[in-house]
Amino acid sequence: ALHGDPVDQETAPGQLHGDVTPDSAEILSPGSSTATGSISSPTPRPATRLQHGIQQPKIRTDGTVHWCMSSQTSTEEPTTVEEALGDRNWVAAMDSEHQALLRNKTWHLVPPPKGKNVIGCKWVYKIKRRADGTIDKYKARLVAKGFKQRYGIDYEDTFSPVVKAATIRLILSIVVSKGWSLRQLDVQNAFLHGILEEEVYMHQPPGYADQTHPNYVCKLDKALYGLKQAPRAWYARLCKRLESLFVSSKADTSLFYHNQGKYCIFVLVYVDDIIVASSSQDATEALLKDLQREFALKDLGDLHYFLGIEVKKLSDGLLLSQGRYAADLLARSGMNRAKAVDTPLSVSEKLSLTDGTKLGDEDATRYRSLVGALQYLTLTRPDISFSVNKVCQYLHSPTTIHWSAVKRILRYVCGTLNYGLKIKRSKSMMVSAFSDADWAGCPDDRRSTGGFAVFLGENLVSWTARKQATVSRSSTEAEYKALANATAEMMWVQKLLIELKIDHPRVARLWCDNLGAKYLSANPVFHARTKHIEIDFHFVREQVAQKLLDIRFINLGDQLADGFTKAIPAAKLR
Repeated sequence: ALHGDPVDQETAPGQLHGDVTPDSAEILSPGSSTATGSISSPTPRPATRLQHGIQQPKIRTDGTVHWCMSSQTSTEEPTTVEEALGDRNWVAAMDSEHQALLRNKTWHLVPPPKGKNVIGCKWVYKIKRRADGTIDKYKARLVAKGFKQRYGIDYEDTFSPVVKAATIRLILSIVVSKGWSLRQLDVQNAFLHGILEEEVYMHQPPGYADQTHPNYVCKLDKALYGLKQAPRAWYARLCKRLESLFVSSKADTSLFYHNQGKYCIFVLVYVDDIIVASSSQDATEALLKDLQREFALKDLGDLHYFLGIEVKKLSDGLLLSQGRYAADLLARSGMNRAKAVDTPLSVSEKLSLTDGTKLGDEDATRYRSLVGALQYLTLTRPDISFSVNKVCQYLHSPTTIHWSAVKRILRYVCGTLNYGLKIKRSKSMMVSAFSDADWAGCPDDRRSTGGFAVFLGENLVSWTARKQATVSRSSTEAEYKALANATAEMMWVQKLLIELKIDHPRVARLWCDNLGAKYLSANPVFHARTKHIEIDFHFVREQVAQKLLDIRFINLGDQLADGFTKAIPAAKLR
């Protein structure tokens, strides 16, 4: 019998279910006419188990999961209001949210206006968990159906900036090196503090309609989650308050700083999550008391879990990791029991746009979802930056080969769940970087891939792996473009340090493994060979001429940026 298929006890040895029987076909014997070579009637096609609706799924005992299957994880969040009303935990969460909205005077009831756009709303339920996975609280959120808003009528500008990941790592590096304190704050119902400038009407919350005016609608006076302009309204309100105490950074508008007198304090804002870094504990306490007069602020203590990033204190610094996020991602994709591999991408295989069979709509959607989730994992995992960037290039038309590459990345993550980014004390504040390029590495359009890694002292604060926008006619040109991108990032880091009044060496150092690019940055005599290079890359020469940038040669074996431009073997990855 076939592996995994049951055999009926009444079936003859060697005969499968659905095989031809003496009732449906003649049994051939050595003396029959067919055996002697004469023509006879054709043998009927054997019936299969599938034709009769008999199926036996293969049970895998080695822990592997078929590529088109995802694990079925049970959810604890209700999907309807009726389901939530049957649980006292969710009822308490909904009551708390509704009372907070009423206290905040988010809306007032008015008769249904004629000719106005009235949007709906819904309850969204989420179980908040701690870093160890235990339940922290049940959260119910009333969300407006902003997708029914119309531009120019009930909303206009929607953009709201958030702090850059590189800024967070830079500030953490400064704080650890100087031994300052780190606090984490959370603004409860943050979007409800934003003041609306447009007229927005909304139906009353499901299950909480007013008994005296059940047909009235809510005219929103303040922002609500789900509205298109809610993030911008909240950011404007918070900035107005913080700018009375701090200075907004020009390098990153979501960073506020105060560096005068005896103490220094930094405030990083990511929507409603706030990090406060200060040289004085008393200054932090004074800031908290001041903000609590205007906002419902919750002090979460020392920085430990921020934007899905776990922050662990070590004897010599901090460890940033996303182990819980990665485990949830593996469980959602059905790869949590997959066999681990040593590298995220094969060294001997190059991905191409035309390789493999195109995925169907459902599988392509799953591909894009997983790749997007992997992008967020690169916040603390520079070792998968190149591989994730590679699979991102095929989001528009993924194939089975590209899906296999995503599975390999997940298998690598499965074996490296505890990996993270370490930030340790550093005596030096020099800005240095490693730059590299893989010339004509893409087999589809022959564009090069450039990458760099920027350090503040001994700590890695910024990195990138990205395909270059234009085709390079030589390896020197590709390396020179990578030098220019690394120089721009270093200039941004130095500008931020100058703004924060952090002492650091004036000259930045850039390591490159291409002598041609190094000579080109300092020697303008190669005009005949370089006139086709975009002019904007030549600002590298200005930095070198002004002695603000020191470019040095480094051997390929010591090039730290090599892993941002190509797949590297396991020995070098370690």
